[in-house]
Parts: sequence; structure tokens; C-alpha cells
Amino acid sequence: MGSAPSTPRRGEAFSPETAEYLIGTFIGDKSFPLSSEFWQKLLELPIHVQWPSDRVQEACELLAKNNGQTRHLAKILFHMACTLQESMSISGVPPFVYEKAVNAAYIGSVFLKHLIESFRGEYVELHLSLDDNETTPMDVLGDQTIENFVMRNVLNFIASVDVSANTYVLHLELLNFMIIAMSTQLLCGPSPGPHDVNPFLDAAMAQDSSLVCSVVRRLLLNFITRSGAPFNRASYSVFYEGSQSSVLQRVGSAAANIVLLPFSYLVSSRGDGSRNPLADSSLHVLLVLIHHHKCVVSEDYSATENNKENQYFSDNPYCKALEHAVDCELDRVDVEGNAHCGQLVKLPFASLFDTLGICLADEAAVLLLYSLLQGNSAFLEYVLVRTDMDTLLMPILEALYNAPRRTANQIYMLLIILLILSQDSSFNASIHKLILTGVPWYKERLLHQTSLGSLLVIILIRTVQYNLSKLRDVYLHTTCLATLANMAPHVHRLSAYASQRLVSLFDMLSRKYNKLADRRDNKLHNEKGNLIEGNSLIEDMSTELHIYTDFLRLVLEIINAILTYALPRNPEVVYAIMHRQEVFQPFKNHPRFSELLENIYTVLDFFNSRMDAQRVSGDWSVKEVLQVIIVNCRSWRGDGMKMFTQLRFTYEQESHPEEFFIPYVWQLVLSRWGLTFNPAAINLFPIDLPTDCVENGVVGSTLRNGDFDKPEYQLDP
Repeated sequence: MGSAPSTPRRGEAFSPETAEYLIGTFIGDKSFPLSSEFWQKLLELPIHVQWPSDRVQEACELLAKNNGQTRHLAKILFHMACTLQESMSISGVPPFVYEKAVNAAYIGSVFLKHLIESFRGEYVELHLSLDDNETTPMDVLGDQTIENFVMRNVLNFIASVDVSANTYVLHLELLNFMIIAMSTQLLCGPSPGPHDVNPFLDAAMAQDSSLVCSVVRRLLLNFITRSGAPFNRASYSVFYEGSQSSVLQRVGSAAANIVLLPFSYLVSSRGDGSRNPLADSSLHVLLVLIHHHKCVVSEDYSATENNKENQYFSDNPYCKALEHAVDCELDRVDVEGNAHCGQLVKLPFASLFDTLGICLADEAAVLLLYSLLQGNSAFLEYVLVRTDMDTLLMPILEALYNAPRRTANQIYMLLIILLILSQDSSFNASIHKLILTGVPWYKERLLHQTSLGSLLVIILIRTVQYNLSKLRDVYLHTTCLATLANMAPHVHRLSAYASQRLVSLFDMLSRKYNKLADRRDNKLHNEKGNLIEGNSLIEDMSTELHIYTDFLRLVLEIINAILTYALPRNPEVVYAIMHRQEVFQPFKNHPRFSELLENIYTVLDFFNSRMDAQRVSGDWSVKEVLQVIIVNCRSWRGDGMKMFTQLRFTYEQESHPEEFFIPYVWQLVLSRWGLTFNPAAINLFPIDLPTDCVENGVVGSTLRNGDFDKPEYQLDP
């Protein structure tokens, strides 16, 4: 055991220095004031014991029982904040200061998480306020609440203290603490309401703008730099003492269901380049912060419950900071001379761009990219002028190619990103100039010397086909086709395969349309004079038929835009239309399609006549037909073509984006971070409840008050 005291055996007296006694005292029913030496002993003692998960669960439940009286959770969080203040106020901080902060953050996280996820009743009661007769050392709290004092110091440390070998674990532990502290959001409904209780989130939102900007910058820099865990024994002795258990394991390294231990996470992630705990946790914290929306009731209104007309969402300072971030590589001059320019978040956009490119397999990174492109015009402009657009687009297209292995929400985000980018004409032009030597992940066909634009067309059409057979989501269809429509006037040398897929898309949709029309007509014939049920079914089929009519028209408009504005540059598109011209014939006189098909038949008549004029005996080879098309593309003038207004689709967020993004962010956090949360307590999104371990929403326990003072619960050294 070295210098650590042995755990007392049955019948032996307890020593105040033992781990068992200190933890037992912390969770017990006796209240210790903030000034008591007990707190320093608890935080300074390196406890080399491992507790199984049921043991930790019992400790958490006992604290929950006594915390309303002792307020020990608030007190340990207070001491954590004070220790963080100490670590920022002196130079040459000794390692034991960081150790105390890690201990406080970890113990606080374990018990705070239990209190949050096991609350009963309408409101979360964490008992964060201190007793009126409690005095704080040197009055450091002032008029602040505990949650504000804690969050201010946690955010200050994250923003102002560099990540180093000595501070890495503390940074990670504080990020873990923040996720747990903000997890009260999981208890709220899917739509934020004025009665939601999120004390730590509200405290984070109340910080001054300079600190908010510094935090956003630091979290993004953590994501960009992706600092590896320092496994240097010389500088890491306080956390890793030979064969002994780490101090981080003291409240149950076996209790993965209680909280994810940072040290075990570091060990498990070694050698896996795709996982970086500090970068991942920084990203998760940032996403929770920027997508939080607090619902407030107007002050001049006597609020009645569920009256949404008098509710509004307060501004989110983290979201605003991200939206106004600028590239630190550019020495931008504020032409208006605004004094606030010093508070802007300055980031290396080039490094952020490159990091996103290598991380887009992670759904959280996709959401960050969406948030930047949708909200930050400076970053969007930067992305659009990059000449290596494949850095971002290739992982996006690969993810869409593997759509069956992606969540529906991730597919939506990826498609919306493409739609946002396609709103820019320079993007639509540049992607056809970038030639890919190969696409190794595309298995159906060898794509050699294919333009990035052609690959984008192929993947979007493939996504439509996947959606038709699996998801059947109208919004997904519309987003894919809207992106293709934005690209169409700027298409340049679309590949043969992409051109064939475009015509095949019309053919596939037309067959779906015809099949549905026949079913509806048969139903109409069979249900003449029949009941309301038959009429309802016919109405549903008519609605679906109308949707397919819109899809077909949109595909025809895409083809029209290519032929009208870019025909000379796209002989393969002309060839594909000529090769499959029979698919258009059934719709030639359709009232919704006839005007669009006029242009297609104008093109067909022009090139068919040129083919006939060649008077070649026998069958034409593909090469010969294509050569005739290429030659005559040069003389094409567009005579007789009807000009339609160019379609231009733009993306706009829904009026209440928080109803989608808040649940989505927390689903990502829980799935990626490894933290389990009592499913019975989650109201933010639907979740399947386990049937064998939860009773009335609470995990059962046979804990009796004082069990931690009994010898049966002591561990061998």
C-alpha cells in the first residue's frame, strides 16, 4: 500500500485518514461546514481502492437521502471551484493542486449524475444552496449562487489554462463534469418550456461575453489540435503510480454505468486514431452549449401555463460567438471601428477545415460543420473559396454512399450541408473542375478520372434510390433534388455514368408514378358508390401521386437546366437522353410535364436529324454516336428552346430548430461519449426502457442508512 493507510478490518477502529471513513462521512447524515478540515482531507487523500458498481450505487443513494440536510454536494462543488481558482491564481502550480481539483470534479460528477437521473417529482432538486448560517471562507462566494460560482470557475479554467501533461486529465474531467451538470436537459420535454430547470446550463449562459468567446475558442482549438493523452510517468506520477490503481478509480473503476472514467477511456483509446477523448468531449460540450435555448415568459404578462404566445427564447451567447467567429489568419480590419472586435472568436479556419475533413465519419463533427456553414457566413465564404473541396466532400459522399449504416438524422445533416454549398454558383462550377483519380469506396463501378461534380450527382441520385426503397421520406427526396437543381445550370462535362443515372432516375420515378396511378384508377373503378373508407384510401393515394408528380417535374427541370444552359459542355447528357428517349414518350402530353418535354424533344430532334444525315449503314457504335454528338454540340445554338427561370433552392432553418437539435445533440452525446443515463428519467426524446432493472422509474435498492459505517462494507487493501 505504500503510504496509504490500510482499510480497517472488522472490529478495528476507523481512522479519519482512511478512504472508507472519508467517503462514508461525505455521504452520511452529519453536516460538515465549508471551513472544516474534512474537505481538504477528502480531496488530498490518494485512495487506492476499487468499488464495484453496486457499491457506488449505494453510496450515491445514501448521499441523495442526506444531501438535503448536509448540502455536501454543493460544498464539494464549492471546494472544486476554489481549487480551480487557486490553480489559476498562482504561478508554478504544484501537482497536488490539480490532483485536488480532479478529485473534487470526479466525486462531484458521480454524485451529481445520480441526483439528476434519479429525481422524483416535477422539479429537479439538487440542494445547491447553502444554509443561511453557512459562511464561506474569505467570502469568495459573494452574492453568487453555487452553480454560477462553479460554472464560472470551470469555464475560466478551460478557457485560460493551456492543455499540458499536468493539466490534461483535469481538463478532461471538467468537460465530463460539464456534460453531467448540463444533463438536466435530458429531464425536460422535447420542446423547451419556461418551467425547465437547468441550473448549470443557465449559469453558463449568464457568463460575460469575453469569457463565452474564450470558451468557444478553447473548445474548438481542443477539437482542432486533438492533443493526445500524455503517458509520461515522470510528469504523470500523481495519476499513475506503477501497478497501483489511479486516484481516478477511487469511486469505482468497475462502475462504468455510473460515470465514464477518463483514465480508463484514455487507455482504451490508445492506438485508435479516430478517438480523442479531449477533442470529443470538447465538441460535445460545445454542441450542447450552442444549441441550448431557454424559454422565457414575457415579464409584462401574467403567465398562464401553455400560453406560447407570450413565451420567447433568450439569446444564446455561445451560438452568437460561434456565428461571429473569424479567421485568425486574416488581419481583418473592422471598417466601422467597433469596439467589440476584440471579443470576436479568432480561429485558424484552415486547420478547422482540415480537421473537419478527417473527422466527418463522426456524426458530432457533421453537426459542427452544419452549425458553422449555416450560422457563420465568414466560415462559409472560406469553405467556398477552397480549391481542395474534396477534403470535405469526399467523406460526406462516402457517408451517404454508406447510408444504410447511418442514422436518418445524419443523412439529413449531410444533405443539408450539400444544399447549403450548392447555393453558391462558384461551388457548383468548381466541383466539376476537380478530377478524382479514383473512388476506392465506390464498389458498383470503377470510377476513374471522374470529376467531383459527377460523383456528387451519382451519390445524390443513389441516395434518392435508397430513400425510395427504405426511408420513403419526402423531405430527403426534396433536399437531394433541390441540390441537383442548384447544380444543373453549372454542370460541366458530366460523366457518362452520372448522365445515365440521371435519366434512369426519371425512368425509376416514372415507373413508380405509373404504378401508383394505375392502382388509384383501379381503386376508383372498384369503389364506385362505396364507403368512406375507400374514399380515404383513394385520397391518400392521390396525395402520394401528387408528390411523385412534383418529383418527376423537378427531375425534368434539372435535365432542362442542363440542356438550356450547359448543353455544349455535356455531350454525355445528350447521349444518355438519346439512348433512353423512349422513357419520355408517355409523358409528352401530360399537362404538368408537356412544356418541359418540349425542350427535351427539341434537343432530340436536332441530334436525331444530324444522325440521320450521316447515312451510316449498319448499327452505330457508342463511340460513333458520341462523336457525332460532340461535333454537333459545337454548332448548337439553342434555337427553339423555351427559357425557364433557373431554379434556386435555399436552406432555411425551421422556426423552432431547438425541437430537433437539442434532442439530437444529446442522443449524439450519450451514444458517443459512453455515458449511460437512467432511461426512465429521459423525457427529451423517446427511449426504450429496460423491463428487468427499472421499477417505477427508479433502480431498486436495499440500502440502509449507515451501511457505510459498517465493517461488512470495508475493502481489503
